[in-house]
Amino acid sequence: MMKIMFIILFLIPLLMNWWIFSLCFCLLTFYLLMFQVDNYLCYLSYGFGFDVVSYCMIILTFWVSFLMIMASFNIKVYANYVVEFLLIVLFLIFMLFLTFTSSSLFLFYLFFESSMIFTLFLIFGWGYQPERFMAGLYLLFYTLFASFPLLISIFYIFDNYNTLFYFIISIDCNIVLYFCLIMAFLVKMPMIFLHFWLPKAHVEAPISGSMILAGVLLKLGGYGLFRVFYFMNYLNLNYIWIILSLFGVFVVGLLCMVQIDMKAMIAYSSVAHMGLVICGIMVCNYFGLLGSLLLMIGHGLCSSGMFVLANIMYEHSHSRSLFVNKGFISFMPTMSMFWFMFMINNMAAPPSLNLLGEILLINGIVGWSTFTLLFLAFSSFFSCCYSIYLYSITQHGVLFSGMFCGSGGYIREYMMLFFHWFPLNFLIFSGDIFIMWL
Repeated sequence: MMKIMFIILFLIPLLMNWWIFSLCFCLLTFYLLMFQVDNYLCYLSYGFGFDVVSYCMIILTFWVSFLMIMASFNIKVYANYVVEFLLIVLFLIFMLFLTFTSSSLFLFYLFFESSMIFTLFLIFGWGYQPERFMAGLYLLFYTLFASFPLLISIFYIFDNYNTLFYFIISIDCNIVLYFCLIMAFLVKMPMIFLHFWLPKAHVEAPISGSMILAGVLLKLGGYGLFRVFYFMNYLNLNYIWIILSLFGVFVVGLLCMVQIDMKAMIAYSSVAHMGLVICGIMVCNYFGLLGSLLLMIGHGLCSSGMFVLANIMYEHSHSRSLFVNKGFISFMPTMSMFWFMFMINNMAAPPSLNLLGEILLINGIVGWSTFTLLFLAFSSFFSCCYSIYLYSITQHGVLFSGMFCGSGGYIREYMMLFFHWFPLNFLIFSGDIFIMWL
């Protein structure tokens, strides 16, 4: 564990060389893939360690960060504070790595909140519009307001039970402690009615911020719920969050189909998918928990790839509006193929990891109550509707007359999309990897 932390910090001297820095993260991902991880905590050192859930999240973090550096090539082209950007990305990855490997509840909270600081720097420093400051404040205050009760409850647990190690905490939970422990994670995912910071943050964030936000930071909420449910025995009120999330998936599916901004539509689709993940975790059965983990990984790759596609279109048309971006199938036909593949992955078509995750989730949620079947059917239907709508409206129609020049795309862009698509569609053949932790 300490060795990996020092490897990440020793990347600081490479900040001047963009591609070597990116390549090091790619190599570090392959190095981590050689680890043998068990369902109990292993590779323990100084309060840090792996289990299968944290291992999956760490691999996802390094993979998405390697791709977000590739996607931010315009920062290098225009010399827009390159070293500062790479330094913030490095420290953000370091904080996420520490978050996913910490075995203490307080350390998890500390690094969980620290990762938000570097995300704010990304939005404030390299965002698109002056409204990015308001978007950053939404992110800051939503997260801090929900996280303060979590900090108080951590102090309470340590004061009364003398330990903060996940696996040996044993508490008599009450309704106040229950709400305090899970509200921060429900805001972070985010749950419906607590999601208003997410579309704003996505629309104003640079492509790197959108990728890490959708790919990894939303998963912090699910990971935190996994951890606190290890020792919480007060689960009588879980049905509240299941009902709210099922209603939210239905409403957000409708909201997606009236958006005119590509990034806003992709951000709202993230809220819908995370609603299913919340339901899967809250039912607390085998299929629900396993499906939640699989859908988090699948959504992290798929949503990040969709933001890359939206950014490529933005770089060619200089607009994210669906009224401007039309007819791209005649302008970039190969890119249109990637649009199609990511859209069908977003609606959980085979052989994507999203399909396996949604099948398990639907099994788990319907096993909890058959009345949920109607909402789950609508959520799958609307997911299909807005994915087809986004593909058809951007690829068909008349090309915008204001586009005087352009290209069919660069090799770097196609490599980025392939590196998103390949693990998303081929990890399903190794689904047994994820079963180990239950």
